[in-house]
Amino acid sequence: MPATAPPALPVKGPHLKLAMLLGLAGLLSTLALWPYLLVLMPQKLAALPLPLPVVVAAQTIQAGVMCWLLAWLGLYLGAPHGLDAPWLRSRVYRRPLEPGRPARWGLAMSLGAGTAVLVFGLSLLGPTLPAEHATSAAGWAWRGALALFYGGIVEEIGCRLLLVSLFVWLLARSHRNVALPWMFVVAIVLAALLFGAGHLPAVFAITATPASLLIGKIVLLNAVVGTVTGVLFWKYGLEHAMLAHFCADLVLHVIAPLAGGA
Repeated sequence: MPATAPPALPVKGPHLKLAMLLGLAGLLSTLALWPYLLVLMPQKLAALPLPLPVVVAAQTIQAGVMCWLLAWLGLYLGAPHGLDAPWLRSRVYRRPLEPGRPARWGLAMSLGAGTAVLVFGLSLLGPTLPAEHATSAAGWAWRGALALFYGGIVEEIGCRLLLVSLFVWLLARSHRNVALPWMFVVAIVLAALLFGAGHLPAVFAITATPASLLIGKIVLLNAVVGTVTGVLFWKYGLEHAMLAHFCADLVLHVIAPLAGGA
């Protein structure tokens, strides 16, 4: 986006219906993630004291409720600083899209896919996770395709809509509630690093003693994706961040396994 582009205008509520829609999307996305989790961490799930259907239902409902609450909080904190989901808001509340909101869907898809290619290439360097799962490339691909929605929706609600908005809100309080450009940059980077760290539990579910270099690599590579989607969220809205994340995961979790198994 050109440096001379105007900053996003403050957005007024309401937020509840939009947050409920995002919560419902988060619930369905979490449900679609379970086939991927069942092969990623089978021993951990088998050791749970409750029957698997109960665990799936409880965790899915919990994720939906959390997405609803976190989405509302993120909208409440971020909308006054222009951090919003403008296209969904326009649909949900049946009002015209706010002026100054350009659509850059092609840019979001290109950045998401391009970032994924870069991350995939860098992931081949240094230590890697052990391949312990006897699952075919096609098996990983269809499970990865279902998991796309979790990454593009749930992770963007938590790590972009909530965290970026929260950090911008906190930083702006030190400047009479006026958010300066550097505050958005700091917020995006901090949220991206936390997003990267959020992938570590899955790493420890695969191997109990990952190398320190592997931990750092996973955090930083995921932070690259989080930074790109964070900038898109800032400049164009949550929907662009979701689309970029979706395209990145499409490359990493569908195309890459199929290409590797060809």
